[in-house]
Amino acid sequence: MKKIVWTILVTISGVVLLFSYRTSLGAGTTVASSTTGFSGSIGGSTGSGTSSSTTSGSAAAATPSASATASASTGSSSSSSSSGTSTSTGLKNGTFTGSAASTRFGDVQVAITVSGGKITNVAVPQYPNNNGRDVEIANYSLPQLISETLSAQSANIDMVSGATYTSEGYLQSLQSAIDQAK
Repeated sequence: MKKIVWTILVTISGVVLLFSYRTSLGAGTTVASSTTGFSGSIGGSTGSGTSSSTTSGSAAAATPSASATASASTGSSSSSSSSGTSTSTGLKNGTFTGSAASTRFGDVQVAITVSGGKITNVAVPQYPNNNGRDVEIANYSLPQLISETLSAQSANIDMVSGATYTSEGYLQSLQSAIDQAK
């Protein structure tokens, strides 16, 4: 009798675990668009995520597959600055786009907006987004990296656990953008 009770309990537990397993992103999960990227600004409001970066060799990506093609052909990037005046902190006002940093899962590119010598907005126009897992990692890590950048006002920030490659690429591109702003 005891064996029958245990068998039924184990079977019920197995069925419950099987039906509670999530195999993919649900319909209510927010997924970042590959055309706008991630963006953040001081004061908690978020920007549109668009940047004034120009990548050579490709047009703006509209789909994840086009993004992969664009990231493979990206050789250099350019930055635009709305003002060349330098402030007391050493950063010029304007928008500066760092060079794309190649990672194992795709390129990461960061654009910063400097106003009054402070980084007021950070956008990530290019990041790994070739599959659902890449998008999930980006949705988790990029807002944290952007928030830390706005707080630290430098590239001296912590990496996000579980998103090592994305964090490394973000930091490399961020430092490139900050170097351009000096």
